[in-house]
Amino acid sequence: DEQIVLRVVGQIPWGHNQSLLNKLNNLEQRLWYASKTVENGWSRPILELQIENNLYERQGGAVTNFERTLPPAQSDLSRAMLKDPYCFSFLTIEEEAQEKDLERGLVEHIRDFLMELGVGFAFLGNQYPLEVSGKEYRLDLLFYHVQLHCYIVIDLKMREFEPEYSGQMSFYVAAVDNLLRTERDDPTIGIILCKSKDRTTVEYALQGSNQPIGVASYQIKDKNSKDLPDDMQQKLPSPEQLEMELDIAFSQIEEAKYNNEQR
Repeated sequence: DEQIVLRVVGQIPWGHNQSLLNKLNNLEQRLWYASKTVENGWSRPILELQIENNLYERQGGAVTNFERTLPPAQSDLSRAMLKDPYCFSFLTIEEEAQEKDLERGLVEHIRDFLMELGVGFAFLGNQYPLEVSGKEYRLDLLFYHVQLHCYIVIDLKMREFEPEYSGQMSFYVAAVDNLLRTERDDPTIGIILCKSKDRTTVEYALQGSNQPIGVASYQIKDKNSKDLPDDMQQKLPSPEQLEMELDIAFSQIEEAKYNNEQR
């Protein structure tokens, strides 16, 4: 509807509209990003970053059991909240890094992490302690979602999804529901972030859980990865070639200075 389009794009600055026109060809995507800009108060650089990170394609892509475990209204909102994959382009870690390294990196970049998670997430802590039957358990990351009115537990995995991960998360969600949740809060949600996942394996694993759980993958920048494609890398000079070129350039400068002094 033309009136809806005009109403949405009229609420954002002209520079934002220029970015939408220059970076997107699809009208539906332009309208979606414009609406998200109004909703989240994105600056123009943030809008362009979200477009470059393909937020539209990633929204609502995680595998969940929300339709079976949450009331219809909360189920729809919760599924729309999740992305797949999450883009942690602000992180650079070693390939052999462990979960604690990923967790530390996300906490150190909590502002970037919250922006990638989306509007509504409030960070409550990492390695959050819960005591059950005299034994302490620690949650990787605990959030409260101010729009969904529920706690959200995030568990980090540096490997492909394994079925036992859903059992562990079911326990965490049940513990938060029993120890932290009040009658004013909606059911707690668990999110498992894995390096990769097989959709069928995840679906089978979640069928056995009565707790609301979503599983998504993430992308990070390997510390040893190349920033440029291989064909461009091959065109760049090696460190030895650069050093030789610099030596030649310095020699030419010194020679030119000497000749000028002789004159």
